[in-house]
Amino acid sequence: MTEDHTPPESKLTQTKQRWAREGRFLTGKIARPGEHRLPPGQHLTQDWPVLDLGITPDIPRERWRLDVYGAVETPLFWDFTQFSAQPQSTFISDIHCVTTWSRYDNQWEGLSTRALLDACQPKPEARFVVLESHDGYTTNLSLEDFAAEDALLAHSWQGRPIERDHGGPVRVIVPHLYFWKSAKWLQRIEFVGDDKPGYWEVRGYHNRGDPWQEQRYSDD
Repeated sequence: MTEDHTPPESKLTQTKQRWAREGRFLTGKIARPGEHRLPPGQHLTQDWPVLDLGITPDIPRERWRLDVYGAVETPLFWDFTQFSAQPQSTFISDIHCVTTWSRYDNQWEGLSTRALLDACQPKPEARFVVLESHDGYTTNLSLEDFAAEDALLAHSWQGRPIERDHGGPVRVIVPHLYFWKSAKWLQRIEFVGDDKPGYWEVRGYHNRGDPWQEQRYSDD
């Protein structure tokens, strides 16, 4: 895929890049996941704030497609019916946004990333995945992070289809990393040998984004 689908700069994009330059929201505190549920610098919310790049794709389930390609033995090209026919899982997890909010006990339903890996069979040289969204957004993950026990491609939240504003019909959920790594409006998954930093990563955000290490920005 060589087309450049990078979305245009928006006020949110410019603000977040300024936060990265200024080191906003860093606390310098250290927390241990086994002892504390809330990562450092975070506050709890009962809401689910909507954050995006100013583009909200409208992709009905009947038009949604997922391409899985790159360094895999079996490329996958699924529509929503084929996707939902795969083994489905339900996980409950907390989510943590780099803008300092966290929300506990979110129930997700969808295809676990481990089940996806079983279906596509990454080649030995595959070490990273690149997620691409319908709004042009991209983000990168190590294969180990993508294959986390509770990571999934989710179509439902709290027993209902994920709303368009929150990334429906299908979004990625990687709860052990900051939520910008959980790409909304998922369209493509590419398996690669060399890391390819995504939209926020090339704009000053940390390449991995571990909330417990407070890995918000590239120099953290």
